[in-house]
Amino acid sequence: MAPDVYFDEPPARSKRQSKAAWVLLGLVGSALFLGSQLSAPYLIERPGPVFNVLGLEGKTPVISIADAKTYPTDGQLDLLTVNLIGSPEQTPSWLELLGALLDPAQAVVPLDEVFPPNVKTSQVAKQDQLMMEDSQSQATAVALRTLGYQYTYQVYVDSMDKNAAALGKIRAGDQIDTVDGKRVTGIQGLRTLVGASKGASVIVSGRRAGKPFTVTIQPKSVNGNWRLGIFAGTKFKFPINVSLKLSDVGGPSGGMMFALGIYDKLTPGSLTGGQIIAGTGTIEEQGSVGPIGGIQQKMYGAQRAGAKWFLAPAQNCSEVVGHIPAGLKVVRVATFTDALTAVKQIGARQSIFGLPVCGG
Repeated sequence: MAPDVYFDEPPARSKRQSKAAWVLLGLVGSALFLGSQLSAPYLIERPGPVFNVLGLEGKTPVISIADAKTYPTDGQLDLLTVNLIGSPEQTPSWLELLGALLDPAQAVVPLDEVFPPNVKTSQVAKQDQLMMEDSQSQATAVALRTLGYQYTYQVYVDSMDKNAAALGKIRAGDQIDTVDGKRVTGIQGLRTLVGASKGASVIVSGRRAGKPFTVTIQPKSVNGNWRLGIFAGTKFKFPINVSLKLSDVGGPSGGMMFALGIYDKLTPGSLTGGQIIAGTGTIEEQGSVGPIGGIQQKMYGAQRAGAKWFLAPAQNCSEVVGHIPAGLKVVRVATFTDALTAVKQIGARQSIFGLPVCGG
């Protein structure tokens, strides 16, 4: 039997292999270090906090209603959010981006999709806040309109960008009534009408200090979207007082869930039947449900919060198909009536049989 052979040091070939391994390890380590330090022109979207609009924020109800009879509710109507990781001042590293790309619950988006060039971070935050306030007003209008209440409203100009297409033609405080003869119902409605121009001049009519005016404006492209460059808001006069409280959340995507929550509180019985129902979508005064960003992250947020049912805007369906987390059932909705029908059926029968779904 041949004797065992022991080496005090590796043979020459093993030395070369060892050196090569250390060099490779050093290169990988350097790449990982640089990847963790170097920033990139991208941001990360991941599931954010989930808010039950039928519940409390802290000790205060998310929805408070005065001057009208309200009814007890149960279950949950979950409003979903997306956490944005990064800013123009500090973007995620390449290593962080790689981790996000490997996680189906996260998404990597170009920086200028969220923060367009030459637009300040503070301006984006202000617009998000105005859109959240507008979505709450639109939600109140939709719920009250469905219940037969009467109200009035006006869309007004809060301020505008220094490079706005509307500069010199529209002023802060102006009331905006129509775009190309079509009634403006809110911020989202204004954006939709201006976007429909595809860059062609639009005719804007309204009132300034009580006097009518009409101007022609050619929109400017901002990150691929046609804009007038104004920050707008909506003032409603409702017959009852509806107060919505949700801190540190911006944008219009919670409108549909707010509307469902207001309707539930103003009607007898439990709309949800004790179920946890999540959803997302903008809402306009006439009841249309619009698309939102971060739909995949919001579905994962819903699943993690315990929801089995999810209401998705019809226009987001292409992003939903093939990306639905396990255990979540998704219903396609295009209007508030669609959403209300779905919630009533889920609450009564715990089934989405016969309801429209994305991809079917």
